[in-house]
Amino acid sequence: MSLYQNLTEEIRNGILTLTVSRPEHLNALNTSTIEELRTAIQDVYDNKEIKGCIITGEGSKSFVAGADIKEIAELNELNARKFAENGQEVFSLIEQCEKPIIAAINGFALGGGCELAMACHIRIASENAKFGQPEVNLGIIPGYGGTQRLTQLVGKGKALELMTTGDMITAQDAKSIGLVNHVVETKEELMELSNKIMSKIISKAPLAVGMVINCVNAYYSSEENGFQAEANFFSNCTKTEDFHEGTKAFIEKRKPEFKGE
Repeated sequence: MSLYQNLTEEIRNGILTLTVSRPEHLNALNTSTIEELRTAIQDVYDNKEIKGCIITGEGSKSFVAGADIKEIAELNELNARKFAENGQEVFSLIEQCEKPIIAAINGFALGGGCELAMACHIRIASENAKFGQPEVNLGIIPGYGGTQRLTQLVGKGKALELMTTGDMITAQDAKSIGLVNHVVETKEELMELSNKIMSKIISKAPLAVGMVINCVNAYYSSEENGFQAEANFFSNCTKTEDFHEGTKAFIEKRKPEFKGE
């Protein structure tokens, strides 16, 4: 029985698939769904059975169509900052996770849905996916990290254009500007490719994969020197059993058996 009201979960071959399941609301993120995501992602951190995670939306019509507008309409100056910071905290948990997280984007990924996808390490979209940060149409701005991550992914000029016009773009357009990695035809192909890529990633040395994620995140941190972080993590790799197994397996011309140690 699921622990969640708005998420479903399935673990297969070390891969957790989290599905946002509010189809009657196009899988929009309300406060309870954000908190369920927090709990689920914390389990990704803590559960040794989970090697990687795929986040998707129920059905083929929508990944996550945004935040819950009824909740947003009730915000005021006193609680809006906390509302934004809460979402930012959860999405930061996703971004900083040392286990790989893939967004499998089906249908609408707007507002908070686009922000959720951008917090993931890799984005794969179906052909019918639509992306956008349309918050200016409501008299607000992205609040879950969209102004920062969209700029990081597509550059200042394009990010400003998308966020100030509120325009929606296609999956192919999103790929052309670097917002997504791959585009496939159907939801079935989307999940197949997401699992194929995740399976390849989790077959590698898990500590090294986590350190790659840390180093890439360090590039965007004002508090870290990315090159120094890379040197430090490179050094840390040599202390692991996986390093010795990987190099030994290469020399012996066999497939390595990594244990994440």
